[in-house]
Amino acid sequence: MSPRPQLPGAHWFSWLRNAPLRIGILTGLYLSCALIAWLFIANRIPQLEPFAGVRNIVAGAIMVLLMAIPVFRFRNEPGRLFVAAVTAWALLSITYVAAEMYFSLLESRMGALHIFVLGVVSYGFVAVFQWVALLCVEARHRHIVQAQQASASAARPRTD
Repeated sequence: MSPRPQLPGAHWFSWLRNAPLRIGILTGLYLSCALIAWLFIANRIPQLEPFAGVRNIVAGAIMVLLMAIPVFRFRNEPGRLFVAAVTAWALLSITYVAAEMYFSLLESRMGALHIFVLGVVSYGFVAVFQWVALLCVEARHRHIVQAQQASASAARPRTD
């Protein structure tokens, strides 16, 4: 079997093999696009002003669904989940800084550092919760296996 041919410049895309980084960047791009769309709809379409509450709930739900991508992708790997989440949230924070330049009153609501810390702490709680849940499942599994082994060895007749 011959080796796969390498295209010129393919080494620039070697980071795509790192799943947490890839998922983090893609999730960050999705979250950034949703944030930009939310800001433009909220500030540039005055006809939707009577529906501001519904608009914000829908946009918030979209953001939460997008935030769940790394959680579901790395549900059994809390460390990789945290790496992907911090990458995604860093991209979202950079987009927020850019949006603060365009929408001048955005910074008065919440700064980019606050957004970044809010996301990292939220994903940190999720990662720790998953880690503790995995520890509990593993402890329960080992207890069941040990109990089965003990009952199997007790049922065997002794050959002394």
